[in-house]
Formats: sequence, structure tokens, C-alpha cells
Amino acid sequence: MKDIIKLALRNLKEHRSKTLIISMFILFGVAIVVMGNSFLESINRGLEKDFRANITGDLAISAIPEKGTTIDLFGVNTVNITGEIPQIPALVDLEKIEAILAETDGIKKQSKVISAQVILSKDSEMDFSALQDEDADMSVMDLPISMLFAGEDKSYWELFPDLKMIEGTYPAPGTNEIIVDTRVVDGFLKTWKKPLEVGDQVLLASMGGVLREGKVVGIFKPANEYSAMFQTVYCEPGLARSFAELTYANSFSQELPDSVDLSISSLSEDDFFGDDEMFGDILEDNSILGDSSDFDNILGDTTLRDELNKTDDGAWQFVIAKLDNPKADKKLVAELNKRFKEEGINAQAMDWKKAAYSYSGTVEGIGFIFNLLIIILAVVVFIIIMNTMVVSVIERTSEIGTMRAIGAEKKFVKKLFYSEAVILTTLSALAGIIFAFICMGIFNAFNIAITNSIAKMILGGGLLHFSPTPKIIIVTILVALFGSIISNRYPVKSALRITPIKALSKE
Repeated sequence: MKDIIKLALRNLKEHRSKTLIISMFILFGVAIVVMGNSFLESINRGLEKDFRANITGDLAISAIPEKGTTIDLFGVNTVNITGEIPQIPALVDLEKIEAILAETDGIKKQSKVISAQVILSKDSEMDFSALQDEDADMSVMDLPISMLFAGEDKSYWELFPDLKMIEGTYPAPGTNEIIVDTRVVDGFLKTWKKPLEVGDQVLLASMGGVLREGKVVGIFKPANEYSAMFQTVYCEPGLARSFAELTYANSFSQELPDSVDLSISSLSEDDFFGDDEMFGDILEDNSILGDSSDFDNILGDTTLRDELNKTDDGAWQFVIAKLDNPKADKKLVAELNKRFKEEGINAQAMDWKKAAYSYSGTVEGIGFIFNLLIIILAVVVFIIIMNTMVVSVIERTSEIGTMRAIGAEKKFVKKLFYSEAVILTTLSALAGIIFAFICMGIFNAFNIAITNSIAKMILGGGLLHFSPTPKIIIVTILVALFGSIISNRYPVKSALRITPIKALSKE
């Protein structure tokens, strides 16, 4: 084997031009793969660290979504486009869920959470005409649209203690007080041309048309200044339930009373719309509708309706928790889901990634596209390598024939060519890794950050950084070696077909 390696090195040195061409393809291909995967690794690490520490915890529990939808802390994701905005449902088996969590080992802290989307204004009407101005330096992402979160008492702030309050205090229990992100303050000024300060009374509105007044009592910075998380407002649960539409009616079901007159269902379409005289007689008969001044009595007793429209003070959408061992989240999620299913509880446990799918799903999509492009690039590179090696074999026909004439077996020739491929790929891959590390080190030194909200959501954060890992390096080298061997299969077969007679005839 030692002699084969020496001969392989001599051959690579002798055919410098082809060696250089192939090595450059491998070098840059490996560098691109390492840098790309290191960038994706940085995005995933940053997103996971941020969301686990400040938003989702290590796991979250929600109601089971309807078919065709998914639920995360930021809303209901659905492909069904309807007129209504789907709302995150409340956990109906909350007591049972909490009992199961109390029996589960490994849960360090937990809290209950409500979330919704709101937009802030100081005026009774929200005028977005500024967006229609072509010269306006703003977009929809600059609007003070925010995620509204409310947690259970002090347990929520104990779960996420890294919030950086720069002015004011936390909301007092049972009030409509709110604390806002510094990004909300910036968006407020850009949109409404008015400052937002501690002590201001504001109007909060949801996409569903809910309006409430609130008072700004604090301003904070995100725990992670490069967070991909949308701008945030925190409040007390009572206020959040209004925007989340957590009313008693959401969990109320009642069969139609037997006393309801269903005789109207027996009427045909012609009975309703075919005879104008019927409605004329009805309208002329005041005894049917009663006194015109007593229309409020037509609806009958509305007490139940009024009660159902009240906010459910005990409703929560999520239970989130941090674990003693964050790496055990997938195992614990599977354990909890099995328990929920066995006991018929309408709940699902999620890891942080599923609980933040609105963000992590975007990053996963980018990763999929990148890997697809890498596969295409690899196929092209290995085809070029294969063609180059085929040409090399043709040029070395006499050399291969001579080796066969002096007694070299096919096995020896095969080992020689594969040794050349492995040596060339290994050295080129190592050079590509060194080159990638130099480029990544220079780039990381600049600490480049982006501020655009859309870009931050897509890239999982504002800091552009590379985080190479041993796994990325090892996998890249192995893939390069595997691809190189595969691309050399045909050239090696071509080399093995060369006989001494064929070589002499070519000579």
C-alpha cells in the first residue's frame, strides 16, 4: 500500500494541470458547504437560545389544532383562506394538564400564557394613508403591530427574568397597564408622528376588531438585541383575554331546547319568497310583533348571551415550561403527548421549535433551499471531476498498458486510481476548510447586524455570524470523499479495460 501511495503522489504531481483543476473545484465546493452550513447552524443556535430563554421555554402545551391548521405561540397557521381570523383556542382541560405536569419529573418552572396581535395608537381612528405615499420611508413592518403576551402572576417573569426594563414598572395586577418594546416606540413615532412615553394612554386594536384602552407604564429592550422575535407588548391576563377572544362562549355548548318552535323548517322557499301578500298580512298585524316601541323584547331574555360574551377569567391558551435538562425536551414531549392521548385530554405538547413554528419554519425552509442548491452544485462538480478523470485516463493509456504489461493486476490499477482520488480529495477538502475558516473569521470580526424586520424574521436574527461545528467539518469531508469515489467509478472502469495490446497500438 505504501508503494501505491508513493506512485499516486508522483502521478498527481506529474499531471499538475488536471490535479489543480480538480482540487480547485473541491476546495471551493467544500468551502461553500462549510460556510453555508455554519451560517445555518448560527441561525438555528441563535433562534433556539433566544426563544428558549425568553419566549417559548423548553416546551409548550396548547389545545390540539383543527385539521389543516397548526398552533404556535404566535397564532393559528392555516392554508384555508376565510373571512375570519382564526383564534388560538383555550385549554379546556387545564386542571388535568397541570395535574399531569405536577407528576412529571424534569420540569423546573412553568407558567400559563395568553398571546394575541395588537396595534397601538393614540387616536380614536387609525389612518394608514402614510403607507400610500410613495415618498414615505416606511413599510407595513414598521407599523407598531405587536405580539401581546400575558403570563400568570409572577411565575411568568420568573420563567423569563432577562427582560431589560429601561424605564417604568411592570403592569399592576388587574389593570389595563402595558409595557412596550423599544421597537414599538420607534414604530409608533414613525407611523403616527407622535412619541410614545411612559404614562401615555393608548388605544389597542386587534385584527378582529377588538378595541381597548391601555396605559403605558414601562418600556423595555428585548433580552436579545438581535432577536428575530417581532416587537412585543406585555400586559395583564384580563386585558389579553379580550384580544384573544377568550369568552365563556368559546367553551360553551348547549343543545337546542325542546320548546323551540321548529315549524318554520317545514316551509319551502316559495312559502318564504313566493307570496308577497303573506308578509304584507304579517306586517299589518301588529299583534304578531307587538307594540313598535317594544322591539327589545323580541329577542327575549338575553341574560345567557350577555354572560357568554363576558371574558373567561380562568381561560389560558398555553402552558410553557423550562426543564432541568433542556436536551430532554423531545423525550418529555413524547411522554406528555402519550399521557394526554391515553386520558382523552384535548392538548398537545410541543418543543420550542414547534412552539415557534412561525419563525423556525421559515429558517427550516431556507435550510432546505440551501441544501437543495448544494446538492445541485455537488452533482455539477462531481460530473466535471468525472469528465476530467476520463480525459486523464485516455491520456494515460500507454502508462496503464505498460503497468499491465509488466505484471500489474487490475486490482493494483484500481487501488492506484482510487488512492489518487482519496489523496486529492482529502488535501483539497482540508484546504477548502482552512479557506472557509479564514473567510468566516474575517466576517465574524466585523459583527455585521441587520435591522430590517423582515430580514431578521427570515434569517432568525439580526446578527450575521458563522458557527462551524466538528459535525459540519466531518460530514463535509466524508461527503466529498464519497462523491469523489463515486465520480471516479467510470474512469476506473475505463482504465481497467486498457490492455497492453491496446496501449501498444495507441503508441
